[in-house]
Amino acid sequence: MGRKWNNIKEKKAAKDKNTSRIYAKFGREIYVAAKQGEPNPESNQALKMVLERAKTYSVPKHIIDRAIEKAKGGSEESYDELRYEGFGPSGSMVIVDALTNNVNRTASDVRAAFGKNGGNMGVSGSVSYMFDATAVFGIEGKNADEVLEMMMEADVDVRDILEEDEAVIVYAEPDQFHAVQEAFKNAGITEFTVAELTMLAQNDITLDAEAQAQFEKMIDAIEDLEDVQQVYHNVDLGE
Repeated sequence: MGRKWNNIKEKKAAKDKNTSRIYAKFGREIYVAAKQGEPNPESNQALKMVLERAKTYSVPKHIIDRAIEKAKGGSEESYDELRYEGFGPSGSMVIVDALTNNVNRTASDVRAAFGKNGGNMGVSGSVSYMFDATAVFGIEGKNADEVLEMMMEADVDVRDILEEDEAVIVYAEPDQFHAVQEAFKNAGITEFTVAELTMLAQNDITLDAEAQAQFEKMIDAIEDLEDVQQVYHNVDLGE
């Protein structure tokens, strides 16, 4: 699939670590997941999934605990889950997921981030039809054949299993996230380099140097927004 998930995650984590913004984003996401269900990951699958993702980004325990305690404490703070779709330079496509307590502010901020950097917002559905919701897991220390055997023994269907650099990446349907996770854990694997639900472009595109520089500037502007949780796109940014 050409995504180089470990490289993408490492670049993103390195950038986020410098500003600690990823902690704030995870804190918000954990709070929302805990608020919408039980504040216990064993009985709240959405919370369990967020915590697994947080673990791969080394989110500190006190950030996680504070968000869950805030939900337990009956905080009235509420957030809307929003998805924006848009276009960047040279046919690039972008999906933006946000959690916000001010819909008008977020819509204005996302629109501005697109518009000031050579892009434009589209209507709902204008981009998402070119992406597939996908569960992605990455592990180290095994090869693709060994991972395939784990999945077969657990009777778990996956889309693809690829070796990327020194990791094995598993792609599966979103509703198989927990089944894949359990298959790994039953095989004694509890550490993941990647464990998340994503929107995977059906076809990646490559931009020329000038368009890519403009695209990366646009993505940085969108990701820097406080309310934005995830950004997905169809551009192959290389190594």
